[in-house]
Amino acid sequence: MKTVSDFVPLLGLPVRQDEGHLIEEIASSWSVALPEDFLAIAGAYGDAVISDYIYFCGARTLRRYADRMGRKLEASRTVPHAVLPTPGGALVWGNTVEGDQLFLVPRGDGSWTVSAFRRGWADWHDTDLGFSDWFHLALTGQTATDWLPEWAPLPHPLDLDE
Repeated sequence: MKTVSDFVPLLGLPVRQDEGHLIEEIASSWSVALPEDFLAIAGAYGDAVISDYIYFCGARTLRRYADRMGRKLEASRTVPHAVLPTPGGALVWGNTVEGDQLFLVPRGDGSWTVSAFRRGWADWHDTDLGFSDWFHLALTGQTATDWLPEWAPLPHPLDLDE
């Protein structure tokens, strides 16, 4: 599991003042406990566009994005999970500029793993990786995927959603 300090070489110094507790309050209102690594990293870097490619929800947008997109995604034949705020649902935590939707899916053992609805393929892509491990691999170009770009040299530029 990666920590915020592992993301400093990739994203620069945190751009938020530890807003993980605000995300935890949102999760609590949905009666879920999100993974600590997600809370910490989204609390430090959320509500930002990374390299003009990935929109990463944080405390300001997570609830609104989940409410709006969750209902649409639940209606999709390709998304095999309920989506928060529906009880027991997956968390949609961001998207790519190509319309891919990024999720954390709760597993029966209390863990959460990253999955994605890949719009270009109109399919569901599961991984067995937790958030920080997947996100770190994705941002360093080390995931075995052809649906994420080849990145420019690090660190990634961030465009903040204020």
